Amino acid sequence: MAGRLEGKVAFITGAARGQGRNHAIRLAQEGADIIAVDVSDQVATVPYDTARAEDLAETVRQVEALDRRIVAREADVRDLAALTAVADEGVAELGRLDIILANAGINTMSPTLEMDEEMWQTMIDVNLTGVWKTVRAAAPHIVAGGNGGAIVITSSLASMKTNANIAHYTAAKSGVVGLMRVLAKELAPQSIRVNTIHPTTLASPMILNDPTYKLFRPDLESPTREDFEEAARQMNLMPTAALEPDDTSEAILYLVSDSGRYVTGIEHVLDAGARQG
Repeated sequence: MAGRLEGKVAFITGAARGQGRNHAIRLAQEGADIIAVDVSDQVATVPYDTARAEDLAETVRQVEALDRRIVAREADVRDLAALTAVADEGVAELGRLDIILANAGINTMSPTLEMDEEMWQTMIDVNLTGVWKTVRAAAPHIVAGGNGGAIVITSSLASMKTNANIAHYTAAKSGVVGLMRVLAKELAPQSIRVNTIHPTTLASPMILNDPTYKLFRPDLESPTREDFEEAARQMNLMPTAALEPDDTSEAILYLVSDSGRYVTGIEHVLDAGARQG
């Protein structure tokens, strides 16, 4: 039986690990070929290890194990020229583009009045401007194909529920919602759907690290993952500390497949009841 995305091609940023790798594998399971993008150098200001070349190589291995094609290249979402070159190369090799997942992002933390300019600017450059650059580089290929398509931008519950110490993150994740709404209006005549997803706390390398554990448990000198989960569980009404990448991948699959063919301009929330907590 053919998959729900048979014959489609997806461009995914932040594809080396975490949600991005999971999305690549899930879409490949449904028949899509993949253009995968990530960085291999440490992103300045980020207190945890960002992706490395071997992480992207593992995404390639897992997608190819599903007998799908993949074009994987290192490119920073802050570099429009690099993103454009990857999109052009990927479409030349794979023949088309149907889906964009603007997933790449970082997480840093600081009280607003103590935050330095570099931390603020890096966040905005990656999590907001990087989304625009991703769409600017890749979406013209969907338009040119004339077959319609889908764009999903990874936002966050932080755009809806306020938390301290992440003003820059909240600003960026709120900003992409406005970008999504404009794109949804502009691209609807070409049958290109544009939506955001808004997960609550999610078990990925961006969250599962010592600085984040400390943010959640400032009462402890050296909090563990178990300590973090105790605090995170209290945020959600449903009995879970964090979503798994599979949860967001399934939501994305709905939004980019024919199941969501008339869904556009929405904020798709996966919050385990956290907004009501």
